[in-house]
Amino acid sequence: MNTRSILIAAVVAAAGTPAFAAPHEGGAFVHDYDSNHDGQVSRAEFDAVRVTRFKATDANGDGWVSEEEYVGEYAARLEKQLAESSLTEEKKTEERQRQIRQAHVRFNVLDKDKDGKMAQAEYDASGARAFAEQDADKDGIVTAADVQATNARMAAMRAKTDS
Repeated sequence: MNTRSILIAAVVAAAGTPAFAAPHEGGAFVHDYDSNHDGQVSRAEFDAVRVTRFKATDANGDGWVSEEEYVGEYAARLEKQLAESSLTEEKKTEERQRQIRQAHVRFNVLDKDKDGKMAQAEYDASGARAFAEQDADKDGIVTAADVQATNARMAAMRAKTDS
């Protein structure tokens, strides 16, 4: 299975999961990146949050993100989401395990040169793809309507793979 196939499988799998799925899932995307709280995400808002997040994820400040740093940063965000969740403890444990496994997969997909280091450029390329995917009408702003259109597109992809 090639890298593109793994990424597509990860996206399709994540699309059918609760709100704590992959960090760029629709509703979570707007929540995570809408820094001025106007209900939409401009590319400038998105990029600013990504720069801040990369620096925060690079815990030792060496200019790149290791798998441990990447998964650790995501795990901290996931724990906050799970704490606010109404899931049972058993379901939270299942979700935590699934999401952490998926974070490892994401790191390995995003580390394009397979050197065990996610460079800023690899991180930025991932972000650009995620923003483009969520910006359904391609106007440079992700809105609730974009999220709905993206969710519908993902549901159609799932339906195709399920049939």
